[in-house]
Amino acid sequence: MTKMKERIEEKLRDALDPTLLEVVNDSARHKGHAGDDGSGESHFIIAISSGSFAGCSRIECQRMVHNALECELTLIHSVSIIITK
Repeated sequence: MTKMKERIEEKLRDALDPTLLEVVNDSARHKGHAGDDGSGESHFIIAISSGSFAGCSRIECQRMVHNALECELTLIHSVSIIITK
């Protein structure tokens, strides 16, 4: 079974061809908090830059990330997205 971090990286690479992509599993910091499902894969931080973001607002860029991760976002509790241009 593919780890969620790897799934996120693969989906974003395929959809947005990022020039920078860093996905951090931040779930350990949220152990026992709301949204912690015990899987160790419930909270993520994504830093991403892509040529696809050229001319787009921050919100439009975040929507592109959300669209690429449509299925994955139904399985995790929280994702923080850092857009760099």
